[in-house]
Amino acid sequence: MIGWLDTARFLPLPQPDKADGTPRRTGVEIEFGGLTELEAAGVVQGCFGGRIEQVGAHEARVEETDIGGVSIVLDTAYRTATPSAAATAVLNAARLVVPVEIATGPLTFERLARLDDLRDALRRNGAIGSRNGVLLGFGLHLNTEVPDTTTRAIVPVLRAFALLEDWLRRADPIDPSRRLLPFVDPYPRSFVDLLVEEAPDWTMAQMIEAYLANAPSRNHGMDLLPLLRHIDEARVLHHLRGAQAVKARPTWHYRLPDCRIDEEEWTLAYEWNRFRVVECVAADPALLERLADDWLVHRESYLTARADWARHVGAVLDDAFRGDPTP
Repeated sequence: MIGWLDTARFLPLPQPDKADGTPRRTGVEIEFGGLTELEAAGVVQGCFGGRIEQVGAHEARVEETDIGGVSIVLDTAYRTATPSAAATAVLNAARLVVPVEIATGPLTFERLARLDDLRDALRRNGAIGSRNGVLLGFGLHLNTEVPDTTTRAIVPVLRAFALLEDWLRRADPIDPSRRLLPFVDPYPRSFVDLLVEEAPDWTMAQMIEAYLANAPSRNHGMDLLPLLRHIDEARVLHHLRGAQAVKARPTWHYRLPDCRIDEEEWTLAYEWNRFRVVECVAADPALLERLADDWLVHRESYLTARADWARHVGAVLDDAFRGDPTP
């Protein structure tokens, strides 16, 4: 883990409110194994109250909890297949590698901070995470509302993530199963070049076109397709076949972290605070531009690699944030 990051408490974002003055909210998706949907629903109910509704053979909801409605599903599209003995047998066998997913609605910061109680309860009840097996590519997704849908709000965070991504991956490496499977591919280095050199002057249309040309997949550590569809649905649908599966929403879809729910020292607060570093860098123009300038120097050398850049970013962030409890 990254030594100077707080693992015990959720720290507020540098811009906690949206442009209209309302608090930014975050939806959370937690993938894990070891429990059935109804068993997981019982854990949710034990933490936050509410009533359990079984929606289907592999789907449940807990309504009227202290944090709103919570969905629990076996995370495969085949769960909606026509019921049969064979389909049930296949789905039950799939539990060896297919996660159960708990998904919350958009949570305020105060409600978000309660999720580590749920994480701990799931662990104590037998939930397992990514490192418990070779093919368990389980993840944690954060869907945090953007402050507003202007390039002024979006481009700095996109640039900051692109410049920090190699460091995020290497300072606390993701599980090999998620690196091998096409779940969280890194942004191409050519796209980082564009973000460094051209993005500050982009219009919204230019930003969307550049993203669709360079990262037209859900399988990135920071997936912007839901946000871009929210902003310009026609353009996204025109470029991407199958984009109907992308749900439009005005959020970052940060999907890089593993779910290590069976490891006692791992917390949701830690992963939230890792995402928060991206926003902190984006909110510091001098630091962001320093990293952008350093990237250009890095790219001038043909002998450097992603690991070299990750080490450099780590040193810069150590200088900027070490010893500061709220970077």
